[in-house]
Amino acid sequence: MFIQASHLMKKFTIPNDLLTSYKTPYFTSGFVRHNGTDCTFTTSESWVILNPIEQSIKRKIEAVGTPLKDWDIQINYGIKTGCNEAFIIDEAKRAELIAADPKSVEIIRPILRGRDIKRYGYEWAHLYLIATFPSRHYDIEQYPAVKNYLLTFDKQRLLDSGLEEIANSDALLRDFCHQRLEQSGKDIILNGHKVIIEGKVQKARKKTGNKWFETQDQIGYWEDFSLPKIIYPNMTKYLPFLLDKMKFTTNQKCFIITGKHLGYLTAFLNSSLFKYCYRDSFPELQAGTRELSKIFFDKLAVAEVTDKQNAEFEELVGKIQDLPANAERRYLEKLVDNMIFKIHGLSEDESRQIGFFEIV
Repeated sequence: MFIQASHLMKKFTIPNDLLTSYKTPYFTSGFVRHNGTDCTFTTSESWVILNPIEQSIKRKIEAVGTPLKDWDIQINYGIKTGCNEAFIIDEAKRAELIAADPKSVEIIRPILRGRDIKRYGYEWAHLYLIATFPSRHYDIEQYPAVKNYLLTFDKQRLLDSGLEEIANSDALLRDFCHQRLEQSGKDIILNGHKVIIEGKVQKARKKTGNKWFETQDQIGYWEDFSLPKIIYPNMTKYLPFLLDKMKFTTNQKCFIITGKHLGYLTAFLNSSLFKYCYRDSFPELQAGTRELSKIFFDKLAVAEVTDKQNAEFEELVGKIQDLPANAERRYLEKLVDNMIFKIHGLSEDESRQIGFFEIV
């Protein structure tokens, strides 16, 4: 009996009395006797099967580390719009709106999606968010170009669906888009009839207390998107983390971390040590994808550092993020790994056991 966990094979130790109670060759084989690992489970917390050296490494980290829930940081979701096709626009549409009304630039922000985040970097799709957060209490009449766009955004889909009567009527189109963006959860009704596309009754966004032109969530932490922050996807196989100083917003497929010592924390979360010890702390979904929910992050124990140490890591992280994938970048990544090993008190044998851990 064995369990696959992390990048090595881990096994339960089977007591002798249990071994002798089974008559199958597998349970009485030398493989189980010689490859078993003793693991102790003393709490109701989730657990992972580890071999002895992995257990030693994890014990050291937990001994010197502080759970992230006790750090001076905040972890928040990205932005839920309830209708990304309306609120997330491309560069051409942004330019069009600003040309029509320069004031539009005040509520249009660059956005990264979960799929855009890479290890120490990102691949921006040049997309933007209409950032009408309810907590900002915007007056949409002050942004006529954005208002007009939101009331006509779905015209092409209506045309593609054969609903030319709605798409080509200014009044019906604006009524349809207004109803679709309302936060009522109701069916869309025009001229006394429900609007049906591809066999589905069209509906408004889910019911909230927000206005039709606002994003779905309040986003009371909207200022955090303008701060230095760590961005990471909510579901990922590769565990990538980005230190963002470009004031990107993010969609609902990301989390953001703001607070103290973000340079060091970015380095730790991208490190081989983090992947080696904590990858299996996150639930595995399909094809090796992990769910990086806040509830699991809160429990991670990470050694804290001084302001001076954080500044050193922040400088290195900045250099790594500015470099393409080359030998210099790999050298700096390994340098960061060794610094992380040292801070957590790992021996040379333990450091070698981890090596340069890369998920491919």
